[in-house]
Amino acid sequence: MTKRKAAVLVAGSWGTALAAVLADNNYEVALWSRNGSQVDEINTHHTNSRFLNEAVLPDAIKAVTDMKQALSGAELVLFAAPSAAMREVAKQAAPYIEPNTWVVHATKGFESVTFKRMTTVLAEELGISINRLVVLSGPSHAEEVVRKLPTTVVVASSSIEAAEQVQDAFITNYFRVYTNKDVVGVEVAGAIKNIIALGAGLTDGLGFGDNAKAALLTRGLAEISRLGAAMGANPLTFAGLAGVGDLVVTCTSKHSRNWRAGAMLAEGLSLDEVLARMGMVVEGVRTTSAARELSRQFGVEMPITEQLFEVLFQNKQPRSAVESLMGRGRTHETEEIAGI
Repeated sequence: MTKRKAAVLVAGSWGTALAAVLADNNYEVALWSRNGSQVDEINTHHTNSRFLNEAVLPDAIKAVTDMKQALSGAELVLFAAPSAAMREVAKQAAPYIEPNTWVVHATKGFESVTFKRMTTVLAEELGISINRLVVLSGPSHAEEVVRKLPTTVVVASSSIEAAEQVQDAFITNYFRVYTNKDVVGVEVAGAIKNIIALGAGLTDGLGFGDNAKAALLTRGLAEISRLGAAMGANPLTFAGLAGVGDLVVTCTSKHSRNWRAGAMLAEGLSLDEVLARMGMVVEGVRTTSAARELSRQFGVEMPITEQLFEVLFQNKQPRSAVESLMGRGRTHETEEIAGI
């Protein structure tokens, strides 16, 4: 069987894990990275030890540093760059992406300063039809996907054809893929759940117990739903894989960078110290600033986001943030969820 060609930009943990899924699904995968030593390791040892320890990658993955080479002949391109780097990577890729290429992104965050969703950034930079853009999201840690542990995700596009093309590209016997037309809802849910995961790590680190964590997840889902609905999302999306599914796994897993960052904050480390120790992008940090601004733009109350912003950027003590949340005025649960 002739192999199809796909390109994955960039070679972080998530990009590498999804490259492995594509390789298992009969794709020849070009995995792009700026880091020459990382490329050499992937091609020589079939490992990406900085991001995925000693996981052995399929032979069908070939790492490259040349963007043109990575994209040559690719019928599917997956962007897995951090949100802060997405526009730059898209600019570099734009001259080499053909108009009939399916473009997917798997990044959970908003662009800094503009607060735009990643599909908007890609559409602006690539100059391709929005109907060829797809977002992949859902409860999925790279460390488990690369081990072929059962995982279920969702792909969303305004075009059902695009969603189904990408569904076929990724679906395997261990990686189940559903389709959805709610691009806004899937992107908002994927971004905001990282903020709630920071809060979950913080409450766990403070030893507040399961009651507090359950409340945080539930009220966090309410914040996700309020902002998403205000931005035009389908509320049903937040009850699905991209919403409650991703929220649960990110707030409860040892693999979650955002949870770990929140736990470190609870230990008394500064944000700079936390990020230095992590050594990898913690999307929830930038997303907290973006979501706070979006809540103001759309007139949506997001008290958890507001308190985490004060902890991250205004030196508020984590315990004081929890006290502020617990001391809010009385309200009716379903009215608050509806944004009334």
